[in-house]
Amino acid sequence: MEWRQKHTLFGVLLYVGATVFVVYMMAGQPEARVWNALFWLTQLFVAVNSVAKSFLQEHPNRFRYYFTVVKPTTFLLAKMLYSITIMLIMSLVSLFLYYIMLGWPLEQGGLFVVIAITGSISLSAVFTFLSAIAARAQQNAALMAILGFPLVTPVLMILSKLALSALSPVYIPGWWGLAVILIGIDILVIALGIILFPFLWQE
Repeated sequence: MEWRQKHTLFGVLLYVGATVFVVYMMAGQPEARVWNALFWLTQLFVAVNSVAKSFLQEHPNRFRYYFTVVKPTTFLLAKMLYSITIMLIMSLVSLFLYYIMLGWPLEQGGLFVVIAITGSISLSAVFTFLSAIAARAQQNAALMAILGFPLVTPVLMILSKLALSALSPVYIPGWWGLAVILIGIDILVIALGIILFPFLWQE
């Protein structure tokens, strides 16, 4: 049903293009660390404007209909998969636009692409879970922002530090530890969603 609303997808694509163009106009082709920080900030804004609205745009009456035809865990996982797909597309588009406009200061481009894909999955899982909570709490978008800040900040910090290894030609110690922590956060968020969402669903 969401795929039929193609104006949302094209709206996000336009947002990504406009954001990268504005960054290019303001920063030109920055050094590697600044490039890295700008990329992850762009991914955060894209996630907020696309993934975070996955539940908030649903009408309460439609939730009642979903309640009669599908299990809550199936519904949540389907939303997460759709959000992850959209976010992956947006991340690759952003990376391509950054390459064209802001240069390519990466020493290990393949590694950065893998990290970008992992980051897309992480941000999608977190914001889908938060959107589900906010949607069941009387559509309170402010609640998502309040809950999202302490969850998203460590994810972005870990992703940014992981990406530094792709900027450097030498090995950076502690890389695998950060990767394990990030995967653990993803698993925890998905597990919490599966456990808690059925209770929110019944409300």
